[in-house]
Amino acid sequence: MFRPALRSSTRLLRGTTPSSFLTGRLAAYRFISQEVRSKIQKAIDSKPVVLFMKGTPDAPQCGFSRAAVQVLEIQGVPPEKLQTYNVLQDEELRQSIKEFSEWPTIPQIYVNGEFVGGCDILLSMHQSGTLENLLENNGVIPKVEESSATNTAPSS
Repeated sequence: MFRPALRSSTRLLRGTTPSSFLTGRLAAYRFISQEVRSKIQKAIDSKPVVLFMKGTPDAPQCGFSRAAVQVLEIQGVPPEKLQTYNVLQDEELRQSIKEFSEWPTIPQIYVNGEFVGGCDILLSMHQSGTLENLLENNGVIPKVEESSATNTAPSS
């Protein structure tokens, strides 16, 4: 059933030059307005850590959003440095943030205005220790000072 459709699309692509194929692909984008782009940028700049998610931190509406919130809690991100936006409350935001970041899925996390990634990247960074470094280097969480005191045997 799908084979004829695949063959016809393959024929169309064979005669297509890369630039015309790319142009056709870009035509599928929605192209957010400058006003919406500005609002999203303002939201991203509002706090050191910004999370666009489905639901709220207290009531996430998908497992990936729940995982992102849990990772940020484990990392010790203080609530006053975290801003979340529920994309389920605003369909325009839900679609526009994907185009803004050029990332197709929610949740999306930003640290000091820079896009970090989605849940998979956040989990990977958490597991490798790079998320902690990123948060420390951006002043989101305090740096853990390595103990300079030498271990001494307890006196008897």
